[in-house]
Amino acid sequence: MLPQKSSIFVPSFCAFCAFLWLSISGSTATTFAADRPDIFVFLTDDLSARDVGAYGAKDVHTPAFDQLATEGLTFDRAFIISPACAPSRAAMLSGLTPAHNGAEANHTYMRDDVAPLIKRFKALGYQTAAFGKVAHGKDADRHHFDHVDRSRLPFQATETWLRDIDPNQPVALFFGTNSPHVPWPAVVGYDPDEVTIPPFHIDTPDTRLFRARYYTDVTNADTHFARVNNLADKYLGTANRVTIFTSDHGAQWPFGKWNLYDEGTRVPLIISWPEHIQPDTRTAAMVSWIDLLPTLLDISGDDLPANLDGRSFQHLFTQPTANHRDRIFTTHDNDGRANVYPIRSVRDNRWKYIRNLHPGWLQSDHSYRFRKDDAGAYFWSWETAAATNHNNSLILNRYLQRPGEELYDLKADPDELNNLATDSRNSETLNRLQGELDAWMTDQGDDGHISVDPWLPGDPGLLEPRSAWPPYTDSK
Repeated sequence: MLPQKSSIFVPSFCAFCAFLWLSISGSTATTFAADRPDIFVFLTDDLSARDVGAYGAKDVHTPAFDQLATEGLTFDRAFIISPACAPSRAAMLSGLTPAHNGAEANHTYMRDDVAPLIKRFKALGYQTAAFGKVAHGKDADRHHFDHVDRSRLPFQATETWLRDIDPNQPVALFFGTNSPHVPWPAVVGYDPDEVTIPPFHIDTPDTRLFRARYYTDVTNADTHFARVNNLADKYLGTANRVTIFTSDHGAQWPFGKWNLYDEGTRVPLIISWPEHIQPDTRTAAMVSWIDLLPTLLDISGDDLPANLDGRSFQHLFTQPTANHRDRIFTTHDNDGRANVYPIRSVRDNRWKYIRNLHPGWLQSDHSYRFRKDDAGAYFWSWETAAATNHNNSLILNRYLQRPGEELYDLKADPDELNNLATDSRNSETLNRLQGELDAWMTDQGDDGHISVDPWLPGDPGLLEPRSAWPPYTDSK
């Protein structure tokens, strides 16, 4: 009988042990998940760091962004890796450079064999959602969020989702606004005569008017953040929540979006996390957008994949004076047919080297070539001003046609106005950065080839005639 008892008893005991182990491990997993921070990431579209109050702007109203800066850590040198929506967002969501994830030109998407990092949050127990413009277009559906709503400003849908979450599981909420991407709205709350015109733009009444329209939309983005942040306060609380505000690249102005000057690649990045980040702190450490999700996974307890190009900068939360990256590499190919101009760059703490792969081509953008009333119609005034003023002519010509190489001393020339590439006194620096960019491009498998036809000198210029642009009137 003893063997028979043993045969009956042992499976029962094993079953009991298995049940106990599952109960304990399940309880532990739930406990670990509950201890992980909630994450709220707010993304703007086409916003240069220059144009946020927390970054020194005196002529634009961004009270909600500025308040976040008083509560957390402001990154003074945060950079995207490619200054167009699709490649920038794919790089952020994959932790891989455009060449490594496949989204190199705008309106292209990461390869199917690339593992979305959002899946790793889900494995950690996170409830994940993307509302508004998070990934580019329909690409949001391929990143494996639990919930995706690509409509514009889905505030009510966001609240409905938050209302239904499991309070015992952490949340990773991503919300993207289209502001201040063009089209820009009519001016509200700004006087065009009082806006600041960057030194690399031509100061005309139309420039000022469109600058005020852009600022109106920057303030709209700030208002959108405040509204979703209030929802996060209501449903997630603040005690153990990481809140992030950032942008996919710089503004759709000359030398900004689609360009590798800091105006196009340096973006706002502000992070708060009570008890983990000291309020009202800043860091000069250089970080890249490909580092963002690896950082969030790191603080959530994930063992990061070894193949990522991005790496965690969690150490800066408690050591803001520490370093992170000693080099920032950026890349741009094209944005459809209106912006075909491949560029590569590398910058260190002081110097920026830009290589224009086809300097004989014309650099352009959608604003210049389409000149919509709600986007680039100010270019008519730029051409008029350039025809009668030498300095204005230099600005416009520098935007359209560029040398093969550019070198800037960012300490002495933060606006990148004085190209030192031909100055023999900087030959050692130039050679060093040339070699670093060559090595990076080789590592990326980047031969610089582009298959889209460029815009060449002598080609038909504008894609729409001036008659398509009605005069803009605005009543203050």
